[in-house]
Amino acid sequence: MAERLRIGTVAAILGVSLDTLRRWEADGEVTFERTAGGQRVLDADVVRRLLRDRQGPTQLSARNRLEGVVVSVQRDGLMAQVDLACGPYRVVSLISREAADELDLRPGDAATAVVKATSVEIRR
Repeated sequence: MAERLRIGTVAAILGVSLDTLRRWEADGEVTFERTAGGQRVLDADVVRRLLRDRQGPTQLSARNRLEGVVVSVQRDGLMAQVDLACGPYRVVSLISREAADELDLRPGDAATAVVKATSVEIRR
């Protein structure tokens, strides 16, 4: 039998509220099973599908996006270092090897660096 997750766990994984999941259920977007005790549960495979569906394109402001070209990708163990040339700037990102493989990043590919930081401090 596949693993079944309680509604609170599903909400945490998807980053939505319990009310949102209940609304999705009422709208027929998702179907929860009920345990003998009445708890809503969802098959883990369904949760994975929902998570993939929610990771589609997102709207980002222009100020945190740098369009560029992949200069190099160095994969080592669990991590990968991706170097981008974004105009006169060099952007280096350390990401999981799995993410680099999924993106199929190769030198010469167009890519976008999305910068999300509350502060960047460099001292000398």
